Amino acid sequence: MRRVVPALLALALAATACGSDQPVTATIESRTLTVFAAASLTESFGALGKRFEAQNSGVTVKFSFEGSSALVQKLTQGAKADVFASADKTNMDKAAKGEVLDGQPSVFATNRLAIAVGKGNPKGIKGLADLAKDGLTVVVCAPQVPCGSAAKKVQQTSGVTLKPASEEQDVKSVLAKVQSGDADAGLVYVTDATSAAAKVDKVDFPEAAGAINEYPIAVVKDAPQAQLAGLFRSFVLGEEGKKELAKVGFGTP
Repeated sequence: MRRVVPALLALALAATACGSDQPVTATIESRTLTVFAAASLTESFGALGKRFEAQNSGVTVKFSFEGSSALVQKLTQGAKADVFASADKTNMDKAAKGEVLDGQPSVFATNRLAIAVGKGNPKGIKGLADLAKDGLTVVVCAPQVPCGSAAKKVQQTSGVTLKPASEEQDVKSVLAKVQSGDADAGLVYVTDATSAAAKVDKVDFPEAAGAINEYPIAVVKDAPQAQLAGLFRSFVLGEEGKKELAKVGFGTP
């Protein structure tokens, strides 16, 4: 009887719960999707991440925004991530050669350079050639970073040679120096200057058309959340992704 009574009591309690009007709430599995993305994608991917979370209960999207070259280095050294989005094909190719990708990358956007200057353009900068004038403090991205590679190509095709005060490891660092007044101008992406329109002005220049960057995205090999990674990749490539990216000036592939 000592064994039977507790068992009967448990059954009674279960029956009472089933017969009550209280709703039964299912436990939703919590999952974290880790995305390594180029720094220039900060605003767009941040917004897309929130939408993806809203559409997938229990999912949290964790971003690591840095220069594409730094992210590739981390991946090839064993860092765990689910998705990699690069600001150029060169660094995505490095990731492929390092055998850290699952499947073929897909290009989801394009970008081009612009000149970021202080509000009101106090130095009166009108184009790329103005950046070579004496008395200006100009910053660019380092050559191994996609925005730096584009800056180098623009100089080669235009014949304009810059003497930058510094070469930064990602485009947001270039933008920050212009915003703070530490630099008079910086070569950034159109999208970064547009996102920071309240703090900087943007000067477009025709030579930028000669150095268009293509942005590829891929699922990382042995991704902890492989299924979610595939869904996020498709989400970025889909209509919602295109609309969000277009808001700050990204072009379509």
